[in-house]
Amino acid sequence: MNIHKEGRSFLLKLCVTLIVIIVFLNLIPLPKPSLYFAYVVFGFVFLFCLQFFRNPGVTIIQNPSHILAPADGKVVVIEEIDEPEYLLDRRIQVSIFMSPVDKHINRNPVSGTIKYMKYHPGNYFVAWHPKASTDNERNTIVYELKGGTLILLRQVAGALARRIKYYVNENQSVEQGDEFGFIKFGSRVDVLLPVNAKILVSENQKTEAGITVLAQLQ
Repeated sequence: MNIHKEGRSFLLKLCVTLIVIIVFLNLIPLPKPSLYFAYVVFGFVFLFCLQFFRNPGVTIIQNPSHILAPADGKVVVIEEIDEPEYLLDRRIQVSIFMSPVDKHINRNPVSGTIKYMKYHPGNYFVAWHPKASTDNERNTIVYELKGGTLILLRQVAGALARRIKYYVNENQSVEQGDEFGFIKFGSRVDVLLPVNAKILVSENQKTEAGITVLAQLQ
């Protein structure tokens, strides 16, 4: 299994911590059933974290008219909103909730140039909370496509996810499907599209980052 770079240090520290605890438990007079139960719990915790940071290969099929899903997860919102931060116009928002069992790698939904980027500290409401997109810790990225179309993407931290990572900068050219960020342990990604975009997903539909086509530009 290929492990994402964001998880390697974390998993090493977790492994050392669990070993230290196991050694300690073996030094005290703990009943065998309790000791075996602890082994099972520690094993489950480590395997859960291991699968969270898995990084399998993905085959990207680029298409300039397609908006690819930036994250694995489930579509929880499809609605029209007014975007107040940068675009200042009417948009269709498609939001994907990433549960702790989903891969948390974020991929560029389009090819283009990073026109705008801003990190916002904030609260930690659960990721499906209505105020999560505006009040939670979040990172806003605006892509400018060839031809001038703007697509806004927002990484939103949830109740457990308190560390947003991103690997792109303003004025950087990016390729559709390439990795641009990571959010640890449950979170949400919003994609704000032109109102004339043809939405190709429905609420509660599962998505795969870099594979599922969210919408088609007109």
